Order: sequence, then structure tokens, then C-alpha cells
Amino acid sequence: MTSRNASTASQFAPLNQQSLTDRVALVAGATRGAGRAIARDLAQAGAFVYCTGRSTSRRPSDYGRSETIEGTAELIRAEGGRAEAIVCDHLQLPMIDEVIRRIDEQHGRLDILLNDIGGEAYVSWGEKFWNTDFESGMRLVNAGLITHLNTAHAALPLLTRRPGGLHIEITDGTDEFNASHYRESIYLDLTKTGVSRLAFGLGHELAESGCTAVAITPGWLRSEMMLELFDTTEQSWLEDSLDPTRELPPADFAISETPQFLGRTLVALASDPDRHRFNTRTLNSCELGDLYDIDDIDGSRPDSWAFMAAKEADSGADARDYR
Repeated sequence: MTSRNASTASQFAPLNQQSLTDRVALVAGATRGAGRAIARDLAQAGAFVYCTGRSTSRRPSDYGRSETIEGTAELIRAEGGRAEAIVCDHLQLPMIDEVIRRIDEQHGRLDILLNDIGGEAYVSWGEKFWNTDFESGMRLVNAGLITHLNTAHAALPLLTRRPGGLHIEITDGTDEFNASHYRESIYLDLTKTGVSRLAFGLGHELAESGCTAVAITPGWLRSEMMLELFDTTEQSWLEDSLDPTRELPPADFAISETPQFLGRTLVALASDPDRHRFNTRTLNSCELGDLYDIDDIDGSRPDSWAFMAAKEADSGADARDYR
């Protein structure tokens, strides 16, 4: 395994600088985490990226995060990419319509639509569904699923204007895993399985337009939020997860992957002229890494889903054997 102390520049070194030149992409939920990394990697590959989200310097995140949608676009431009940040609450249909109108007016096309708006920040654990605060729980469903429906409905007329368009849903869990595991929250479980099913259904409806829809799941994502939650850093996460004197992060965090791994594999998929063979499917980042021979920024290729299956069979399974 290579060093985990790669510089920011090398972390985002493009796999193919020209692979997505002349493509126009919309990343809904590009403020932080996977969405930010994906937006950066798409831009590094040459795409013009529209970055949308709610969090701005004037109106910060409602769950205490410092990242902003303008910040994502600034990072992209600093790295030599092309991007425009548009503040958009994807529960507000007129705001989405305005985003699509601007893309159409400025480019007349949309080649890649990526839905990464989550909702995990609103999850409440340890309560039976009928004892939960329904309004609070539905914030998760609205953020993580309804926004995806809203955005797809508004954007797909533009995406389908030309053959070859790619619609990507970012989900959580492979089809096999989700079929036999429950996430201990009705709201979260319904949202993530619904997102995968959305890609499945849209794949059938997009096929006659020559377009493709897939869902992609990362493994255990080592996002900014997770690093802060576990009081660790990108430089020390593995050492900390294996330190028996620390309660957090848990040892299983040793299987975690960066958002950049998801971004890199997604760019490879978007660059693949034969990507329609995956239409309707839910793919995972390691599966794509194996297919396109792509590693995470530390030179490893984490397979979270294989590790979790192995651990169910053997509680002593070591995450490091699956990187």
C-alpha cells in the first residue's frame, strides 16, 4: 500500500484530463463529502460542472457544517477546472427549474446528471418507527429521496435531448446487501433502497433515448463528517481505528474509503463509451475500481461490502485484508 500522506494536488490528479471534455454535468448535492469530490473529479476530467446545494456563506448548513456550495466551485476553479455554483434547494421545484433553464441557456445540453443529496444527518437511531417524530424523520426522506425525484423530473428532458446521457444516483448498499439487511431506521432504509430503485426504473425509461441510468454505492465513506465524528484525520485514521486504547473510530473503520475513490471510479464510468451495459444496475465503488483498475488515493482498493460479508461469517475478519 502506498503512503497515506498524499498531497491535495495528487489526490485529485486527473485519471484522464480530456476524457470528459465538452461534457456538461450537474451535481446535485455538491457541497461536501461525495458530491464535492465527484464534482472536482468530473471537472478535472474536463467537464463543465454545475454545482448545486443549499449551504452558502450567507445561509450555512442547518446541521452545523462549514462547507458551502460556492466553496466547491472555488476549489474546482483553483484546480484549473470549470464550474458554476448555483444555490438550489432541491425541494423547491421553481429553483430546480431555474437551474435547468440556465444550463440549457448556457450550453443547450446536459450530459451527466448526478443526484448525491443525502439526508443521513437527520437520522435518529434507537426508536421504533411509530415512536419517532414523524416530521423529523420525513426530513430525511425528503432530503435523500424526494429531492432526487424532483431533480430527475426537471432535468431529464434536457438530458434526453441527445443520446448518450448518463443519470447517476448515489445510494448506500449493494442490491444484495440491501435485500437482506435493515438499517435500523425506516426512514433511512426506505430512502436508500428507493434511490437504487429509482435508477432501476429510470434505466428502463431512458433506454429508448439512448441514455443510461445507474446507482452507485461507496463503501464506508471517510467523509469530512466521519473524520470529525471519530476525532481523527486523513493522516491518522487507520492508526486510530486500530488503536485498542481508543474507543473511536471503531476497528471496522479500517475498511473506509475516501470520497475521491467514488469520484475516480465514477469518472471512469462516465468516460466509458460502453457504459450502457450497466443500465438499471446498482454498482459499487470497488466493483468499478476492479473493472477500470482504479485505486483510492492511498493506492489501496477497499472492498467494504466483501469485508462486511466476511465479518458476518467470521467476527475476526480483518479489514486490512480487504483493502
